[in-house]
Amino acid sequence: MDEVKAVDVKIFPYRLLKPETTEKILNQVMELEGILRVLINGESLPKLINYGPAKGLEVNHQDRKVIKVKDKEIELLVSVGEIIITVDHEKLNSFVEELEKILEDSLNFKYDISVGVFTKTKTTVSDYLKYGSGFEESINPKVIGMVDPNSKSSETVKFIGD
Repeated sequence: MDEVKAVDVKIFPYRLLKPETTEKILNQVMELEGILRVLINGESLPKLINYGPAKGLEVNHQDRKVIKVKDKEIELLVSVGEIIITVDHEKLNSFVEELEKILEDSLNFKYDISVGVFTKTKTTVSDYLKYGSGFEESINPKVIGMVDPNSKSSETVKFIGD
């Protein structure tokens, strides 16, 4: 992403998004020009209870579903509370206009759209812990700054499109 100047657009709905709404919005957004990456943030929806007397039992949360974005199945691991889209800065104005239309049609409650830098753009210590020294040339630059050294990236990072 270094060769293209990028800016983040944060969608912050005033309510958590249902999986169906998330799927609808993401599919429409993925058709817009200038997208470099999309991050979905929210409170974790674990498969198993991690502590307490019910530790190890399965959690049957209604929002932990598989959604389909651009014909790729993605299991929602969070209750969607915000979506951050990294966009080519040259496409920003037209992107935000189209995004407003999508959100007006999809949401029947308030939301905020913010433009700025909300994601890491440079290599982090966590990147080095996860990948080791000299990894920069061997991985997709879109994942820099997005890793948790204790998790499997295959569980939390999904590539859709190119």
